[in-house]
Amino acid sequence: MTVPAELSYTADHEWIATDGDVSTVGITSHAAEALGDIVYISLPSVGDTITAGQSCGEIESTKSVSDLFAPADGDVVEINGAAEADPASINTDPFGKGWLFRMRITGSPDLLDAAAYTALTEGA
Repeated sequence: MTVPAELSYTADHEWIATDGDVSTVGITSHAAEALGDIVYISLPSVGDTITAGQSCGEIESTKSVSDLFAPADGDVVEINGAAEADPASINTDPFGKGWLFRMRITGSPDLLDAAAYTALTEGA
């Protein structure tokens, strides 16, 4: 399982990378592997205000449908249309081409560093 050290993580298996005032959000390789082949995603819309820990979309795989949880409070500023068109990219490159959306954070998120996330997933 890959856990890039430069990213932050949620206990719900989302990752977040902050660059200036915009953060990119995706799901971790652990989540992508657990879901299996991802066939459909429903993302929040640009302009949506989302709340940390609340569902903001869905990820459907050949195994199940799972909620996508907001990693922080904020406003959605961009979605990854390429991932919507090719959800399999989330399985093949969850930390790159498989990013899901970008947001402007307005509330302090409760995030884990790579070591804490690794400990969480190894304990699962």
